[in-house]
Amino acid sequence: MSWTEMALNGRILVVDDAMENVQILHAALQDEQEVLFALDGERALELARSQLPDLILVDAMMPGMDGYAVCAALRAAPETRDIPVIFVTALKTPEDETRALEAGAADFISKPVNAAVVRARVRTQLTVKRQADALRALTLTDPLTGVANRRAFDERLEAEWRRCARAGLPVALVLADVDHFKAYNDHYGHQAGDACLVQVAAALRRGAGRTHDLVTRYGGEEFAILLPQLDLHGAEGVAHRLADELARLGIAHAASSTAPQLTMSMGLASLVPEDGQGSDTLVARADALLYRAKADGRNRYRVDAAAGAPTPGRKVQA
Repeated sequence: MSWTEMALNGRILVVDDAMENVQILHAALQDEQEVLFALDGERALELARSQLPDLILVDAMMPGMDGYAVCAALRAAPETRDIPVIFVTALKTPEDETRALEAGAADFISKPVNAAVVRARVRTQLTVKRQADALRALTLTDPLTGVANRRAFDERLEAEWRRCARAGLPVALVLADVDHFKAYNDHYGHQAGDACLVQVAAALRRGAGRTHDLVTRYGGEEFAILLPQLDLHGAEGVAHRLADELARLGIAHAASSTAPQLTMSMGLASLVPEDGQGSDTLVARADALLYRAKADGRNRYRVDAAAGAPTPGRKVQA
């Protein structure tokens, strides 16, 4: 598939206070793109955060929050700062164009618009974004296992923490550690250890299930599974699926003092973000519970009880 073909069928957000202008742009783009629209800046920011469009076309001059303010707000938020913005406006002077570009716009189209020009400019920006997204994905992927890396986890955790804070929803986290992995490496060799981690990562991806869950190689043989909008009960269900998927692999571990097959220990935590509370609170809680699971004998998970105290360790495999 060519980059041009990949640029088709993007999600475009059109922002203009005049419905007739929205209709003109919709007519120009609807055959190739999914088109959303907003009639003011505040609504545009809401849609940008919730729908994450591939490209935003915004009018510079609008009552209330104008296009420059919208662009600045998009650039200030980590979840929207990489969305390209094209200004579509009746302003035509070089100074106006310069101001738009300095505000963070990727391109500038003057009104009245020409449909062919709009389509061409949109395709160009979508192509550039897809290429940038592909390169960025390489920097956010663990090269051995193919799951997300620690940098991706940190970025996604902050974004989900803010999003769930606005909506009053929980964020759950499972920290999982392969039991006695150093002994596995010493017994079977590092190449076998690498192959083992690849299989474990694939099993965790199957167990996490939902498309918006994030499986991360957190470091070494430790994995982090980020579960947005999930409470502790839901996280426990995920923990059982993760353990079941690992058990299905049936990876022998003759050097383990816990079981003859490969096992893992997990710490589960879920919080509804509150004012003044950082996402590091969630990580610290899950990490403490993982430590307790290992201290209890491994091959089990520990989870926060409703009152905040940890429950007894629960085995997840025979």
